[in-house]
Amino acid sequence: MIVDITGASAGVGRATARAFARDGWDVGLIARGEAGLEAAAEECRAVGSRVLAIPLDVADSAAVEAAAERIERELGPIDVWVNDAMESVFAPVAETTAAEFRRVTEVNYLGYVHGTLSALKRMTGRDRGVIIQVGSALAYRSIPLQSAYCATKHAIVGFTDSLRCELIHTGSHVRVTAVHLPAVNAPQFDGVRSRLRRRAQPVPPIFEPEVIARAILFSAKHPRRELLVGLPTIVAVWGQKFVPGLLDWYLGRTGYEGQQTSEPEGNRPDNLDRPLDEAIDHGAHGRFDDRAHTWSPALELTLHRRVVAATALVVLAALVRRR
Repeated sequence: MIVDITGASAGVGRATARAFARDGWDVGLIARGEAGLEAAAEECRAVGSRVLAIPLDVADSAAVEAAAERIERELGPIDVWVNDAMESVFAPVAETTAAEFRRVTEVNYLGYVHGTLSALKRMTGRDRGVIIQVGSALAYRSIPLQSAYCATKHAIVGFTDSLRCELIHTGSHVRVTAVHLPAVNAPQFDGVRSRLRRRAQPVPPIFEPEVIARAILFSAKHPRRELLVGLPTIVAVWGQKFVPGLLDWYLGRTGYEGQQTSEPEGNRPDNLDRPLDEAIDHGAHGRFDDRAHTWSPALELTLHRRVVAATALVVLAALVRRR
C-alpha cells in the first residue's frame, strides 16, 4: 500500500508519515524543508518502508502533479493521499496584508486542491483510493488572530463537500474524508509569521501529533465522512451549530490571551514565503510537550464506536431484564 503525504517534514505530517511506515506502508513525502523531509524519510526507511521524498511547494500545481507522477512511477499506484501542508499568520485582520492572505490561501486551500486533483486523476480510473483532508476545529469555528488560516480551513470544507457529492453522483468508489483537529503541539508556532506581542501557542487543551496521526491512519483504512479528533473539536463544531453568538462573545474576550504565552515574541524570521531554515530538522513536536496530551478518550470512543454502541446495548438490555 502506498500513501502520499504533503507537509510531511514536521508536525502532524511528520508523525503521520511515521505512523503509516510503521503500519507497513510505502510513503511518498512532500514538503518544502529539505532537512526535515530527509529526516522523515530516514525514519520511514528505518522501519522497512520504501520512501520517495520530494521537496516542493504545494502552491505550485505543476510541481504537485509532477510529484504524483514520479511517486506512481517509482513506488506504484497511490492508495491514499493525505493533504496536510499548512501555513498561518498570527495577526488581527487589519494588520494582515493582502499578500499574506493570498499566500496562506495558495498553500492551505489551493495546495489541497492541487493535491486532490492529482490524486483524483489517478484514483478515478482505478475506481479506488482515499483522499484525506487534514482540517481543524477552526474549519467550523473561527477564532481571532488567525483569520487567514481559519478562512482556508472553511474553504477546504466547502470544496470537499462539493467533491463528495460529485463522487456519489458518478458512483465512484474513491472516498474523500476530512479529519478535523484540536490544538496540536507542532513546531509551527515558532515558524509562522506573527505580529503578536507575545509568543504564539495553541489554544489548550493541546494534543501530541501522534494522536492525530492515529486518527489519520484509521481514516485511511476506515474512511468516514468526517472524523472529529478530541473533545475540544467536538465542542467547537457543535457549539458553532447551536450558540455561535455566545462563542463570538467568549472568543472575543479570551481568544487573544489564550493564543499567547507570557514570553515576548521579539523579532524572528518566519516560514511564510520560504522554509525557516532548510538545514534544520524541526521534527514532529513543538515546545509544549509538558502540556500536551498523548491520547484522547473522545477519539478512542469515536474510533471504536461500534464496540461502544454494542456494549451500551448489552448493558441496557441487562438493566431492562433486571427490572
